Parts: sequence; structure tokens; C-alpha cells
Amino acid sequence: MVPAAPVTASVYRAIACETRRTLLDALLRREQTVSDLVEVAGVSQPAVSQQLKVLQRAGLVAERRQGRYRFYRVNGEPLAEVLAWVHAYEKFWSGRLEALGLVLDQGKRRER
Repeated sequence: MVPAAPVTASVYRAIACETRRTLLDALLRREQTVSDLVEVAGVSQPAVSQQLKVLQRAGLVAERRQGRYRFYRVNGEPLAEVLAWVHAYEKFWSGRLEALGLVLDQGKRRER
């Protein structure tokens, strides 16, 4: 079994790349082949294959073989920890934005 920390780090590294995020977005819609993804990503076939390997190592993409074709699909489970981490910041910013709103409202009242 792979330790949690390296898997998490690989997920963050995987989603840091715009091309990989584009591939994940495309795979959310449906399973796709490398050829399909080349059109979506606008990069070469070797580049798409390389990016898919990174996503697979991070556990974000699964592969299914059918004859000579390989179909890729997204696996969102590893993103749960990223979502939890971002959610903590959402709470932080919500509180900050509420406080800013109160300050701005007080400023408007003073201007009147």
C-alpha cells in the first residue's frame, strides 16, 4: 500500500499543470481515447500520453483496454483531500469577506 502523503503530493502536482486539468475536465464528460484527448488539449499525442501517465500515477485517471484501444476515465476520489483543504480556505475567506462587507457598510453609513 502506498503511503498517504506521497499520493497527496502527487495529486497536487498533477493538478498544478493546466494541460492535465484540461484533460481531467474532458474526461469528466465521458471516457475518451488518447486521440480524442489530443484534439481537446491541443498538444501532441506523445504529450497527452505523458500527461496521462502523471494523472494515472496520481490515481486521478483509470485506463480500460478494449481491443487495441485504451479508454481513459477520471477517478475523482483522490481529489477529496484537495476539496477538504480548499474548503478550509473557503471558510476563512467567507469570514473575511463578511467582515469586509460590515466595514464597507459602516463606511457607507458614515458618508451619508
